[in-house]
Amino acid sequence: MALRSNRVKQKLAAGEVACITTGFTHADDIDAFGPAGFDAVWLEGEHGAVSPEDLGNLTRACDIWGMTSIVRVNRNDQTLIYRTLDRGAQGIVVPHVNTRKEAENVVEGGKFAPIGKRGMFTSRQGYGVSDYFKVANDETLLIVLIEDIVAVENLDEILSVEPIDVFFVAPSDLAASMGLIHDQRNEKVQETIDGALAKIVGAGRTAGTLATNDTVERYVQAGVRCVLCPAGPWVSVGAAEFKRRAGEALG
Repeated sequence: MALRSNRVKQKLAAGEVACITTGFTHADDIDAFGPAGFDAVWLEGEHGAVSPEDLGNLTRACDIWGMTSIVRVNRNDQTLIYRTLDRGAQGIVVPHVNTRKEAENVVEGGKFAPIGKRGMFTSRQGYGVSDYFKVANDETLLIVLIEDIVAVENLDEILSVEPIDVFFVAPSDLAASMGLIHDQRNEKVQETIDGALAKIVGAGRTAGTLATNDTVERYVQAGVRCVLCPAGPWVSVGAAEFKRRAGEALG
């Protein structure tokens, strides 16, 4: 058996846009969304209900549809990172990575030797794969969140860390760290986001950020190649449109 390929890594390597969604906490919901053809599902283990015992079924559902399973953990802890990978995740998102040292810690937890220090265990993804420890590093996706103003200030040194795949600029926490909580549309915040994304792209690294139907074109045209759109807003917009049409039909 060959190791399952990582769809997001393939898309990024080809210079294409990787589309990710989030908001699912049950494997049946992932199955229902599977036909949409997205590249990945972001499973929320920092702010959401996803826990280690859930990951087997959640990541299996992603596997069925060829979507990359990406889990955001709640802290930059090596053992937490590789346990999450052991449970079947193909990718890791680590919050509040503010320095080069913190970025290096992500790599050490997420990659096997000789690149990192990931504990030697054949994850669920590796069952039946005879050369798992030789090929797993190539298929493991690492994303760090640039979500504090100190991370933006240290971005040059963070960008020097290999082999992180995506440097994801997170708008809400970044705005809060700038003293502009709940005001991510503030001009100063937007300038900081755009500047960080431009620096990432300019350094030849992969930029990611949160996008909506209204902003995704602008970000892709700016060089962003990893875009996350939560499923919640789509549901809200669709529900509001349905209610509007039903009301107008009364005449």
